[in-house]
Amino acid sequence: MTISYNWLSEYLPQVIDPEKLSKILTSIGLEVESLEKYESVKGGLQGLVIGEVLECEQHPNADKLKVTKVNIGQPESLQIVCGAPNVAQGQKVVVATVGTTIYPNAGEPLTMKIAKIRGVESFGMICAEDEIGIGGSHAGIMVLPDDVAIGSPAADYFKPYVDWIYEIGLTPNRMDAMSHLGVARDVCAYITHHEKKEAKPKLPYHNHFKADNQSLPIKVTVENAAACPRYTGVSITGVTVKDSPQWLKDKLIAIGQRPINNIVDVTNFILHETGQPLHAFDASAIKGNHVIVKNLPAGTSFTTLDEKERKLTAEDLMICNGDQEPMCVAGVFGGLHSGVQNATTAIFLESACFSSTSVRKTSMSHGLRTDAATRFEKGVDISNTVQVLKRAALLIKEIAGGEISSDLVDVYPSPKQKTEVALKNHYLKKLSGKNYHPDTVKKILTALGFEIVKEGMDELRVAVPFSKPDISLPADIVEEIVRIDGLDNIDIPSLITISPSTDTSSAKELLKDKIAGYLVGQGFYELFTNSITNSKYFNEEVLNGTVKMLNNLSAELDVLRPSMLETGLEIIAYNINRKNQNLLFFELGKTYHTKEVGQYQELEHCALYLTGYTHEDEWREKKQPLDIFKAKGWAAAIITLCGLGDIHFNAEDTNAQQLSIFSGKQKLGVLQEVGKKQLQQFDIKQPVYFIDFDFAALLKAVSKNKITYREVAKFPAVQRDLALVVNSTVTYTAIDAAIKKLRLSKLQDVRLFDVFESEKLGAGKKSMAVSFTFLDEEKTLTDKEIDGMMSKLISTFEKELSAEIRK
Repeated sequence: MTISYNWLSEYLPQVIDPEKLSKILTSIGLEVESLEKYESVKGGLQGLVIGEVLECEQHPNADKLKVTKVNIGQPESLQIVCGAPNVAQGQKVVVATVGTTIYPNAGEPLTMKIAKIRGVESFGMICAEDEIGIGGSHAGIMVLPDDVAIGSPAADYFKPYVDWIYEIGLTPNRMDAMSHLGVARDVCAYITHHEKKEAKPKLPYHNHFKADNQSLPIKVTVENAAACPRYTGVSITGVTVKDSPQWLKDKLIAIGQRPINNIVDVTNFILHETGQPLHAFDASAIKGNHVIVKNLPAGTSFTTLDEKERKLTAEDLMICNGDQEPMCVAGVFGGLHSGVQNATTAIFLESACFSSTSVRKTSMSHGLRTDAATRFEKGVDISNTVQVLKRAALLIKEIAGGEISSDLVDVYPSPKQKTEVALKNHYLKKLSGKNYHPDTVKKILTALGFEIVKEGMDELRVAVPFSKPDISLPADIVEEIVRIDGLDNIDIPSLITISPSTDTSSAKELLKDKIAGYLVGQGFYELFTNSITNSKYFNEEVLNGTVKMLNNLSAELDVLRPSMLETGLEIIAYNINRKNQNLLFFELGKTYHTKEVGQYQELEHCALYLTGYTHEDEWREKKQPLDIFKAKGWAAAIITLCGLGDIHFNAEDTNAQQLSIFSGKQKLGVLQEVGKKQLQQFDIKQPVYFIDFDFAALLKAVSKNKITYREVAKFPAVQRDLALVVNSTVTYTAIDAAIKKLRLSKLQDVRLFDVFESEKLGAGKKSMAVSFTFLDEEKTLTDKEIDGMMSKLISTFEKELSAEIRK
């Protein structure tokens, strides 16, 4: 929520400096996330003065330059070299003196210094409007009227708008603070309580509203009172649509709003002043002078202000004319053909209260997130629609001319009763931790607009103002009291008691920490990606099992991710596009799946993403690309880190680029090189390798694994190497499987250390060099024993792999 200091101050009974006001706002629960100075002209024209050109002569060394003498109200005139073609003696001009910083429309800020231009010293600059940020012309210097005072600050003449802008982090329940008046009401409650004097906001409402004539009466019919409990409107004729006055433009621009025209700007101004959305219709679009609030059949076409044709749902509440034609999506967005145009001379001004549920459903189904919809979703003050409408009508009459040409229409069939809440004193003490005097409680609540209905010995019953639709429980009343009193004023108890609990998830969290710590140490960066992703990444088969969002925040974020891969690829693409191409990422996250209708499954994963090179070129070592073998190494390292053994990788079907990861017979995850088609979705042009561990399977395997300790072997290990010539289709996995079948207890380790391919070996052949490590923990192995085991290995390779032993 954006709040203007100048604007807010208009409603406060006393002046409060911006810094102090910032602290007050934060203390009452309106956390100020930022406070920044706003200037309509950057720099505020500080240091610029009005001068008069006393002399203007040709520069002795340049045809296009003039040497001037300028009076700026000082004892001595300034010599300034000027290149503007229109500079002349007797002109009143804007001068930037030495030391002044100017902020041109284009380019960097420039601080004036004494300069020598073609041999002539210059002590400042005579400015064009684009050079000081107040216009776009650079045809020549600015020439001011003759009556401007010499030596006066330029800021006094141009009066640039200066303000302080607060960005307030509102919690979702604080719709009452979504306006300048709402914030002013809270600040006044703070002053009343802390400074012990009554403070009330200065309300902008006036009582002199009346119809000038009855030339344009418009009938209003509400067919769906549940979706529109109150609808008010009034007609104004003879208006002139034009630019808004500067004061109105300044206020809107300062809070980030774009001025459009005086009618629309008034409705936006009122929205941010009071929190009540308004809508202005071109009265000529209201056929039959009849407004009907109703639902239309599903599939009805309607073109909104953004020129998009939309198909309505049966739940969309519409504002229609007398011919049942839709003019506006109620509380959400206007129509293309019923809004205020430059030629509009008569309008119908709407101020209504629409159902929060109805507006939210419509807003989400059509992807229309507007300021009006945001406020209606949270609830507006139903009692304030008439008062705000009168305020807006009078303001439009003031700045756009015209006459109020009908009585105010107010369709309010079932007046809403105020919610009453009872608060017991002991409950207030229990929840807040502080003893409040009953008079203090009454003063705080009264200052916030609550009415005291009944006061008992230990209970206070209050009526909640319509501006606070979220309040319905005693706890809500306690929150209001505590935040105005200040959370910092809550007493800290001298004794705090806790109940010890058993952490049943410690094993899982410890394993996560262990894996994360190892990967960070290996140069990986941890990711935290959004679990909500875009359905366009997945094919129909995958989408059938996804969890779809009913009220997604945007069209792109519409499903819970069924896979960890796509959200990781988004981050990889983001980094590669910024020239960060060597990437090692990991994420401990979840995927989501639909098992049956209404039944969902949530799975935990440990995902690794690899792309690029292991490192950049060094003088000792050339860079090596990350590949599937590097990925296998890290996958095996994680399994080893978890204390598991018997690691092997099996190709899924015939796809050697996607491997299942096993420890023994337990499948722990998959490893794959991401396909080119999938990489093209993210515009990634370099290989990416993805390791996906099923964390539940990993945790289960770890929990079953028993760690045993044994003495370090006293006897030496023996290494033997073997070069096998095999068919080029044979993988190391096949060699590893053949070795395991022999169950050689004294074979401690097997390692592939070389692969060689050459025509000399024969067509379709390759050589794979394998190193074997043997160890007997009870004695030193003899050559005979080692030769026996090597013979078994050779025999197995020859028989099962048709291998030849290279001599």
